[in-house]
Parts: sequence; C-alpha cells; structure tokens
Amino acid sequence: MQGWNTALLILNFGLVSAIMSLGVNLQWGFAGLFNIGVMGFVALGGLAAVLVGMPPTQAAVAAGGWRMLLALAVGAGVIAGGVLAWRRTRSGLLTAAILVAGFYLFRALFDPAVAAIEAVNPARTGYLGGLGWPVILAWPIGGLLAAAAAWLIGKTALGLRSDYLAIATLGIAEIVIAVLKNEDWLARGVKNVVGLPRPVPYEVQLQADAGFVERAAGLGLDPVTASTLWVKVLYAGLFAAVLAVLLILAQLALNSPWGRMVRAIRDNETAAEAMGKNVTRRHLQIFVLGSAILGVAGAMMTTLDGQLTPTAYQPLRFTFLVWVMVIVGGSGNNWGAVLGGFVIWILWVQVEPVALWAVSAMTENMDPGFLRDRLIESAAHMRLLTMGIVMLLVLRFAPKGLIPER
Repeated sequence: MQGWNTALLILNFGLVSAIMSLGVNLQWGFAGLFNIGVMGFVALGGLAAVLVGMPPTQAAVAAGGWRMLLALAVGAGVIAGGVLAWRRTRSGLLTAAILVAGFYLFRALFDPAVAAIEAVNPARTGYLGGLGWPVILAWPIGGLLAAAAAWLIGKTALGLRSDYLAIATLGIAEIVIAVLKNEDWLARGVKNVVGLPRPVPYEVQLQADAGFVERAAGLGLDPVTASTLWVKVLYAGLFAAVLAVLLILAQLALNSPWGRMVRAIRDNETAAEAMGKNVTRRHLQIFVLGSAILGVAGAMMTTLDGQLTPTAYQPLRFTFLVWVMVIVGGSGNNWGAVLGGFVIWILWVQVEPVALWAVSAMTENMDPGFLRDRLIESAAHMRLLTMGIVMLLVLRFAPKGLIPER
C-alpha cells in the first residue's frame, strides 16, 4: 500500500540498522561491555561524512582555518604535557599549572579563530567545510574517527564496573552531541549541513539520460519513478556489500582463537586473568572495533539522509532501538543481530501507519468527537507499546533471542 519507494527506503535504513546492531553485538555479545553511548559514535560517523564529503569553505579557511588548527594542536599538546608531567613528577601542582596556563593559551587562539570562521556567510556556510573527497571514503574514515574516540574513552572508562561504564559512555555521547550542536565552525551546529554529495547518481541526472529513460519506458515506468527507485536500489547494493563484509569479518573473529578468548573473558574474567589474559586490553580492542562499526553506520546513514542534523541524534532512536535489536535478534550471535536489526526497524517504522489504518477502520462509523479523536491520536504511541510487547514476548519465550548464541 505504501509503494516500492517506501519499501526500498525502509530496506536501506534496515541495512544501516543491522550494521549498528552488529557493532553493539560485538561489544555486548562478545565481551559483555555495556555501552549505551551508541549515538555518540554514530554522530561521529555522521560528522565524518561532512568533513570528508563537503567542499572546503575557502573564505572560512583563509579567515581562521590555520589558527584553528594551531589552537587544536596547542590543546592536544597541553593535555599531553599535563599527562607527561603527572607521570614523571606525580606533582598535582605542576600538572594543574600546566593545564590552567595551557587552557588560557588555547582559548586565546581558539576564540578568535571561531569568531572569524563563523562570521563568513553564516546563513549558508559559517564553517570550515570538508575535504571535498568522494563521500564514500567517509564511511571507513567515520569508522576510524569513532574508533579513535573509543580508544580515548576506553583508556579511561573500561576499568569501571559495567553500570559505571554505561553511565560514562552515555555522558561522553551527550558531550559529543553537545559539541556538534554548539560548535558552528565544525559542522554548522543546529543550522545543519545540507546537500551532502552522493556516492550514486542524482535523479535529475538519470532523467536527463536518454538511455535510462528508454529502459524505464521498456519496463512501463515513467522517468521520475524509475530514477527514484534506481537510486535507492544502488544505495541498497552499497549498504548490503558493506554489511556482508562486516558480517564475514565478525564471523571470522567470532570463530577464531581471539573470539573464543574474548567470550571466555566475558563469561569469567577472574578465571581468564588467572590464565594470564590481559582482560583490560581485550576489552579495549572489542570496544574500539564495535565503535568503529557504529561510526561506519553513522556515516552511511548521514550519506543516505543527505544532511547532518545533530538534533536528530536522540537516545531513543539510536541507543534504545539498537539495544532492542541485539536482544531480540540474539546477543552473541552475529546473524541474530542482523535479523534483529531488520525486524525491529521494520516494526518501528510500520507500526504507526498500520495502527493509524486499523484505528481509522475501527472508528469509521463512530460519530466525530473526543473519543474518536483520542483513539486516532493514540496510534502514534503504538511504536513504544509495540517495542515493549516485543521485548516482553522475547524475554518470556526466547530469552536468548530469535537466533541464540551457539
């Protein structure tokens, strides 16, 4: 009833959801790491799509780009100097002095650079732009960016107990989102970056291609419909290829000696440590790998959307849904994580229109009034109710998921 365009769009986002679910499954299903900062790593992948794919804003780069690079280098140097001073001297006073002095130096360089960059045509740009490379390169780079952030987080947070690790990752994810929303020089903040380049042709280009129009007519399709369908099919092919590669690599890792060791650590850390295994190091590895996959998925999703919208990175959409996907599909089973990604995403986007159709059909003969209006309005809330019911049913009748871990 909704057409092939809608079906293909749901399929594309389902493929991206399956990749996100696979990343969380690596962390939770393999190693038992409770990461609820999913949206932070997804947002970093989205940022990579802007930093890689968008053309540079030459005027902004000339106005403050080099000063911004210098300020960031000074900030990194100050942090490194503070860490080195603490390790060498164990002097809190010296470390604090370096950090405080470095902070003021950093702000002296950073603030004028920000003001200069954001003053350049703020209605349309007001940010540095990107590198102008093919946007498909942003997918692996988004994974690298998320992996680098995960390494920094893991070095400080992976020593925490699981509940404290969850709080720490959630807090850090909120910091990432806050930076994206407020630092206009980086990616326009809440003004959003629109018009991201595509890895596939634009519809208007296909409609101007005589050969494509002829092939579409042979299938009984008008050029507009055929072009929109073909673009979505191309996206689906690219996303399916990425999912297939990641799934194969995850399966190889799961069945390797490394994968068996990681699951042994998950099941009994004390016994693994007694056997000489470096538990913290393995946790860091799996945390970085899972976050990298989330970064790849974030870059893919932003590319599909065609814009970066920091306000869209809500915990309900990314963290809660992805965790439901993993639990319903089967924690510890890569195939289950992929299945859960598709099942939960399809339910999430289809429950509301189906509920609206059902309620409208049931109230068709009712007199207009408060009760009928309230019933129709309640259809929008069926998403949350459905997710809760699905979770209860799975935990009751299939507690290990649709495809349990072997």
